[in-house]
Amino acid sequence: MSDSFKDYVRNTRGRMFESNFLEFFSKVHPTMPFIFWIPVITGTVGYALLNGVTTAVLCLAMIPVGFLTWQFLEYFIHGKLFHWLPGPTGHGFHHKYPDDDTRLVMPLPVSITLASLIAAGLWLVQRPDLMIPYWVGIVVGYLWYDFLHWSTHHGEMRTDWGKALRAHHMAHHFADYEKNYGISHMWMDRLLGTLLKRDTK
Repeated sequence: MSDSFKDYVRNTRGRMFESNFLEFFSKVHPTMPFIFWIPVITGTVGYALLNGVTTAVLCLAMIPVGFLTWQFLEYFIHGKLFHWLPGPTGHGFHHKYPDDDTRLVMPLPVSITLASLIAAGLWLVQRPDLMIPYWVGIVVGYLWYDFLHWSTHHGEMRTDWGKALRAHHMAHHFADYEKNYGISHMWMDRLLGTLLKRDTK
């Protein structure tokens, strides 16, 4: 794992690319994932329900399972992939400039690619009645992650849980980058022994 995670610059935005074109498109407004994905998942589940592909009961059962599945994906993608291949234009950039508010949510090309690969794999199961709401639940989990990641860096956490989640993520950035891989949750770090507690102040 790269020691570059130890080096960071506070209260500033960083430049990722020399090209102005690439630099412009590397920045993401925090509302973009929601503007794109909420109509997609609403339309997908609505179409499946209206055309009898799935049922409301299966949606109520499978969307939470998909949401939980995202929490596993989030933990392992963050801890095992992003930190294994940090790169100067990848997750390592976020650790170097943790206060850069233009790069706190996943760029659409990345989320679209990941969601498409997951959808293709689920399609092979040949159970659209189960897999469509399951996929929607995964995307809902991803949106929850994007919202909370932005919030831990730039939002105002009002609840005790929110403050604890912010302390959890800030400990990952500034105390030990090999701990606290969960971003929208803390339970997997407890389960897998990667939890680092830090004062919530």
